[in-house]
Amino acid sequence: MGFKSGFIGIIGRPNVGKSTLLNALVGERIAITTPKPQTTRNRITGIKNVPGAQLVFIDTPGIHRAATPLNRVMVETARQVVGSVDILLLLGEAHVGIQAGDLEIIETLKGVGKPVLLALNKADLAGERDLGQSRDQWAALYPFAAVVTLSALKTAGVDTLVETILSILPEGPPFFPEDMFTDRSERFLAAEMIREKIMLLTREEIPYAVAVTVDAFKEDEGRNLINMAATVTVEKASQKGIIIGKGGEMIKRIGTEARRDLEAFFGARVFLELFVRVRRDWKRDEGMLKDLGYRE
Repeated sequence: MGFKSGFIGIIGRPNVGKSTLLNALVGERIAITTPKPQTTRNRITGIKNVPGAQLVFIDTPGIHRAATPLNRVMVETARQVVGSVDILLLLGEAHVGIQAGDLEIIETLKGVGKPVLLALNKADLAGERDLGQSRDQWAALYPFAAVVTLSALKTAGVDTLVETILSILPEGPPFFPEDMFTDRSERFLAAEMIREKIMLLTREEIPYAVAVTVDAFKEDEGRNLINMAATVTVEKASQKGIIIGKGGEMIKRIGTEARRDLEAFFGARVFLELFVRVRRDWKRDEGMLKDLGYRE
């Protein structure tokens, strides 16, 4: 048997646990996770090396009805992955019935001509009877190559999923060096960690009106220190006020919690400066979407 390698696209509707699963598969926290739908906006690659194989997972934004240019870019990103990978991994929820969004995704899979695996996530929230019924309902909708139940949050069943993927992964050379676990830059990962804290700490429209870019990332190896500056972009002056908070309280809290995660991830002390700017309706501005890294 030769070496195996291939690209596996993780697809599904928003908030089913795609990013949590990617992190569990790779063993690194490369995708941010929050309880809010549409947390993932970009295509994120996670690389898992095992003896004799390299699995390249691609996390995608949730496929949903798009109302703004930003949302359309997110859905386009997910749909492009469907046509560019070797294996598709559709993620559903084991503890709830099949949703309208699930049915729409299955329609897009008809005729793709490649193996589609079904992973029913959050199995820890379902009873054995519910799990059996859920598997039968999904299997009646599409000829999946295999069906696996798991809990991405608790990493239960993740090894079984990897074994199932390996059984159908094509032979081929590795695409990335063995020590790589993502192709995303340090700046991108840092910006996402900051945006995660904003999504967790703010409410209503604020999480969806925010974009984060890292403008400076300078390592001082002698002092084990990273000096970082990031800009938080919002759509309205009122949103800027909320992000900053009374007396700068909110922006300080965002920075403190983000810095804690950044230091744990990079294994170094982090000095983080945050700036907030207003770019009216940036989600509808094609030029801004490119500047902010959402459209290539």
